Amino acid sequence: MQHTISNYIPEASVAKVLQLLDQDNLTVLVKKERKTRHGDYRKLPNGKHQITVNGSLNKYRFLITLIHEIAHLEAYKNFGKFIKPHGKEWKATFQHLMLPFLNPEVFPLQLLPMLAKHFKNPKASSDTDVHLAYALKQFDVNTNKTYIFEVPLNSIFKIYNGKVFKKGKKRRTRYECVEVATGRLYLFNANAEVTPIDN
Repeated sequence: MQHTISNYIPEASVAKVLQLLDQDNLTVLVKKERKTRHGDYRKLPNGKHQITVNGSLNKYRFLITLIHEIAHLEAYKNFGKFIKPHGKEWKATFQHLMLPFLNPEVFPLQLLPMLAKHFKNPKASSDTDVHLAYALKQFDVNTNKTYIFEVPLNSIFKIYNGKVFKKGKKRRTRYECVEVATGRLYLFNANAEVTPIDN
């Protein structure tokens, strides 16, 4: 596991991460890209613990996701199984575990103010923090992406699963979009990746 994980995270974070992962009954699996989640944690029926993280994530998002999932394990161990998955116990644990990594040796300077703000009250997904999610995406290998906030109003676009939508007006932080095939209304985060379709 040591060799594998060190390939996916910033070099300056490796030693601290390996300390966190040095637990009995814990397996970390690097998965192929899943569009609906960056990672997950679960306690297996045999009593062991498993964390999965998408291998397609850039090293900064991978590190945040890995610590997010380790926080689930730590919160489970410290507070029991009846806590809310992303409740106050998990938030406090996530903040505590991330703090040693929030420095310029691990993260680029331009990310640190956004990370500091995000970790005052971490959300279930860093994707809900639009500014942080967009900033993190700038470090992806494939930067030739189009985001929904970039396409014009009433444009037609498709998403990763092939569904086609028409972009509508912006609410507070998300865009109203109508699925062309069904007429159903969906809300999209401003940094959702889309493929424009020429009308």
